[in-house]
Amino acid sequence: MTRRAIVLALAGALALVTALGPAVARAEGAAEACAPERVDIRGPWGTARFSVEIADDDAERQRGLMFRDHLAAAHGMLFIYPRPGGYRFWMKNTLIPLDMIFIRPDGVVQAVRHEARPGDETPVGGGEGVLAVLEIRGGLARAIGIGPGDAVRHPAFGPGAAWPCGN
Repeated sequence: MTRRAIVLALAGALALVTALGPAVARAEGAAEACAPERVDIRGPWGTARFSVEIADDDAERQRGLMFRDHLAAAHGMLFIYPRPGGYRFWMKNTLIPLDMIFIRPDGVVQAVRHEARPGDETPVGGGEGVLAVLEIRGGLARAIGIGPGDAVRHPAFGPGAAWPCGN
């Protein structure tokens, strides 16, 4: 890695930490009820909270985050499907890089696709058995440490979830 790349990476990480500040809440040990407009993720790195818009019908899922030129650090969109499947996304008409977090019905992260490129029409998937996909600002999942095996808390994941509501 060149010196310029290291400086840019450090500057980006500093900007990210500054931008996140209170926005991505660290809520270790907090037992709060779930809320449809909130997604909590926990892993060995700690806990993060995102305010989300829900895309749970065909029209909302098709539009997604297209045509937006900004996505706040602690915000995202949660795509919820009626049944598990092998859902694939593309970045057509999407203006900002996104991380895509593919989540199983038990609320466990199955895969993370980092920094999908704006405008790219190559399908991006996370494998079979996905019930929901969380899209967040590109680079954020890696910066936080979100990865396969992390637990996600949201009402979309039932009582058999790895991190059920109320816990």
